Amino acid sequence: MSGGSRLIGVGVGPGDPELVTVKGVNALRAADVVVVPVMDTGERGRAEATVLHYVDAAKVVRVVFALNERTDRLRRESAWDAAGERVAELLRAHGTVAFATIGDPNVYSTFTYLAQTVAGLVDGMSVDTVPGITAMQDLAARSGSVLAEGTEPLTLVPVTAGSAVLKQALEGPGTVVAYKFGRLAEEVATALRETGRTEGAVWGSALGLPEESIRPAEELLDGPLPYLSTLIAPAARESRGGKL
Repeated sequence: MSGGSRLIGVGVGPGDPELVTVKGVNALRAADVVVVPVMDTGERGRAEATVLHYVDAAKVVRVVFALNERTDRLRRESAWDAAGERVAELLRAHGTVAFATIGDPNVYSTFTYLAQTVAGLVDGMSVDTVPGITAMQDLAARSGSVLAEGTEPLTLVPVTAGSAVLKQALEGPGTVVAYKFGRLAEEVATALRETGRTEGAVWGSALGLPEESIRPAEELLDGPLPYLSTLIAPAARESRGGKL
């Protein structure tokens, strides 16, 4: 085991390579190795596709995570352990490793689990993160949705926690953002309807990519949605600055 190693979680945004920050690009280019997570099926992920706009492919190392495994906890954690071991090897050999994650490394990111695992394997390792643009920020910009004004709260809910958690948030004040609801689109549509929050709500998927889709929430049931779909249900606002 070696000391002085540095693991950097770099947020590379939701998919549009132009939304990687200057600091993020500099961190990717300065690292000895850039790790990108891939599913065990092997196809190129969104983080890898974004990174390759800024870093030579020879510097990129693909590490398998069971990202599509949500039911078998043992298999999922086994994949995290194997990924942690691989990144630990890279840290011992190279010193500075950047891990590219879509969105932000501190918001529902695989980087959290990776850093926890690697910290137990490499003595003296430091962990840093570079913030990234989130899907909710990108969808707000592309759809003209204001996320928060004045004293309004902003609630972010992963629908994998259950539609009841989403409905509770929708019954409260302020804007509600929902992540990871593609397979539960019908339940999300029902929660919006039952809380009177459908009007003005918008959902988006594959933001910044050729297959991008941004549509009103009324159209949630038009076919299956990608897992990483994002919903914004804006707060009700009756006047300019009414909640200051």
